[in-house]
Amino acid sequence: MPDTPPAALPPATIAATADVDPRATIGAGTKVWHLAQVREDAAVGAQCIVGRGAYIGPGVLVGARCKIQNYALLYEPAVLEDGVFVGPAAVFTNDYYPRAVNPDGTLKAADDWHAVGVTVRAGASIGARSVCVAPVTIGRWALVAAGSVVTKDVPDFALVAGVPARRVRWVGRAGEPLFADGDGRWRCPTSGERYAEADGVLTPLDFAL
Repeated sequence: MPDTPPAALPPATIAATADVDPRATIGAGTKVWHLAQVREDAAVGAQCIVGRGAYIGPGVLVGARCKIQNYALLYEPAVLEDGVFVGPAAVFTNDYYPRAVNPDGTLKAADDWHAVGVTVRAGASIGARSVCVAPVTIGRWALVAAGSVVTKDVPDFALVAGVPARRVRWVGRAGEPLFADGDGRWRCPTSGERYAEADGVLTPLDFAL
């Protein structure tokens, strides 16, 4: 993905009603909107949009040019690469077996469990109100349909949908479903980019990942 020199970008814009911890890092040109919260040691890259009411947990890493829509919840230790879209009210979990208390009835503290995270590779999109159950990795340029529950890793360029989410199509970088071109080849109807499928893996033919 292209990079814009930081010196050519305006400073970050943070709404007065947003809660951004002073230990967090916000990149140049990024906009953090009303009621969003960015916790300590989180890092948000350049030219991002953090929507109203979104939550970015401690130490979460967000790449450049990401869009985190209203009321999305990204719990630590989530990692988003460049160009990721997270739809409204999507949730990234971090505890596979959640409990409020220990077996002896005491309230669980941070030392009583090990957080696991969601990783989203470059260019991928997470649809509105979907839930990604950590630990899971969403592949490059993949697309998670709205309302899905992701419990397994998602391959590059896969369109997954349902509860639990399963691959239903392949998609290209433009986000459009690909069309079969014969002999395991696929083509994007928007860009014309071509792909080859082998053993459940889609490989682009016209550009490098």
